[in-house]
Amino acid sequence: MPIAEDTLLSDFPILDQRIKGQPLVYLDNAATTQKPLPVLLASRHYYETYNSNIHRGTHKLARAATEAYEKARQTVASHLNASAPEEVIFTSGTTEGINLVACSLNHPDGPIRKGDEILISTLEHHSNIVPWQLLCERTGAILKVIPCHDDGTLDQDAFRNLLTEKTKLLSLTWISNAFGTVNPVAEMTEIAKQNGSLVLIDAAQSIAHLPVDVQALGADFLAFSGHKIYAPTGIGVLWGKLAHLEELPPFKGGGEMIREVTFEKTTYNDPPMKFEAGTPNIEGAIALGAAIDYVNGLGIEAIHDHESRLIRKAAESLIDIPGIKLYGPADRSGSLSFTIEGVHHYDLGTLIDQMGVAVRTGHHCCQPLMARFGITGTTRASLGLYNTDRDIDILASTTRKAVSMLR
Repeated sequence: MPIAEDTLLSDFPILDQRIKGQPLVYLDNAATTQKPLPVLLASRHYYETYNSNIHRGTHKLARAATEAYEKARQTVASHLNASAPEEVIFTSGTTEGINLVACSLNHPDGPIRKGDEILISTLEHHSNIVPWQLLCERTGAILKVIPCHDDGTLDQDAFRNLLTEKTKLLSLTWISNAFGTVNPVAEMTEIAKQNGSLVLIDAAQSIAHLPVDVQALGADFLAFSGHKIYAPTGIGVLWGKLAHLEELPPFKGGGEMIREVTFEKTTYNDPPMKFEAGTPNIEGAIALGAAIDYVNGLGIEAIHDHESRLIRKAAESLIDIPGIKLYGPADRSGSLSFTIEGVHHYDLGTLIDQMGVAVRTGHHCCQPLMARFGITGTTRASLGLYNTDRDIDILASTTRKAVSMLR
């Protein structure tokens, strides 16, 4: 069923504003998405009616907060097709989820030792590079990188050649936040698993655009951020196979993650509590559940079809601008990145902002990828479920106008 654009816009009050007298066209969804009314109301309802700490309280508010928090965990688990809610760990976002795995793997009996190899790709966000560099520094492991072709797709032959008996972990983005490249993560996961490697998937960009079925995917871990799927900032999820979560040591110490504490020894709680030390982002988790319900109410396949049509239209609308270069494959998702000869991306983004269009400029936390293509950054337009044909028309017209003014 097609997305009803007019109805959607009424669900997102922030979009009903003007910038310098022009209607806001929000095309920075890869950075963060706007929040629909059901999510805003879920946050407000929590604070107005049952704000309380969770799990240990016996009073009515504590019980209500605990029930809502754990219901959100179940909502996430169902959305991911997890085997059990216990596989869902609430985090602050994708970055914390990846760091949790990287830090927890660093223990005396862990799988990462000196001389072992960790495999990532050229397309990775810094959050899926730096934690593994830190792990390599601590363990003596070696970080290796899958190269990409000129069209922004990964070199699959090089990937297979890089996999060896020393490859203990593959950590891979599903959709590139910079170029919109959709990696064949299920196929790459299967190859890595046949090699005996652990697999972590960075789903920060894919969570709002594609169905995510962790059973079909076959990975060991998957991380995403709530604010990429119309939920608040400061909440995210790490999904992990329960057997791994039971084996890994805690990431942080404190309340909730313990079973018993003495000055001599502490025993730890079962997953997911073992990895949720301290008071969590209760409101954020509840609002994330509301956001997932909202997305599922529209249908993730319908959202994907709507956005895919718009991103193709955007590419077709911009391609005839003299000096423009589009990055990534034609079958991209979520983001469209480009440079224009003789026009700095920062100047372009600043100027079209004055015309009401919000895009992102810079290296998009992908400096190694930018270096691979010999550029310092791009202009990136990234789509959400509320974007329309009119938004794409305005993007094209304002970009042309800005280019004429800057040259």
